[in-house]
Amino acid sequence: MLNNLASGSLPESERLDLAADQAIAACGGDMRSTIRALILANEFLEYELCEMFKAVTNGRGKLPGNRADWFD
Repeated sequence: MLNNLASGSLPESERLDLAADQAIAACGGDMRSTIRALILANEFLEYELCEMFKAVTNGRGKLPGNRADWFD
């Protein structure tokens, strides 16, 4: 199923439906848990984006967490 999501072989609406079904299944069918998990994941991604933005605007050559510089 993940291959279908990543490959782009499905129309956008079907891809989103499949991703939603997978998220719900991963949370045991509990919609509230699914929404909470997605909000948490989104907050984490926002935090990471802010940290990368700060690293770039401060002129540091490395990303947070001692990861390699991905934009070289």
